[in-house]
Amino acid sequence: MKKTGFFCLVLMLFTFAGGCAIQKNDTEKLREVDFTVVEEEDAPEELQNIIEDKKDTDMQLFYADEGYLYIVRGYGKQDTGGYSVEVRDCYETTNAICVETNLLGPPKGEEIVEKPTYPSVIIKMEYSEKNVMFN
Repeated sequence: MKKTGFFCLVLMLFTFAGGCAIQKNDTEKLREVDFTVVEEEDAPEELQNIIEDKKDTDMQLFYADEGYLYIVRGYGKQDTGGYSVEVRDCYETTNAICVETNLLGPPKGEEIVEKPTYPSVIIKMEYSEKNVMFN
């Protein structure tokens, strides 16, 4: 009886394992993605509201609207002004859109405003059903 139960357990494991798939996030660049950096006021209103709600925190999100994909990368609250966000790369792989951004600090020698800021960037591109990966 114990052998039959063990055999059924092994058979079930193989059955379930055969139905599972592991998706590999390939990072090999297939092609550059055409995109535009847009100002927050030019983004859809619903996306503007989401950004406003999450601006205090480090954020990585995407939003689809009317045939476009909006990818947002925010770096949360910074204590002073002068910060900006650079899009270093945006490319397509076999199963993903990869976005690499960088937070740039205030330039040396520039007068720094002692007021909190919330640096972020909004990338607009043609809609894609692929996963979005942030590097």
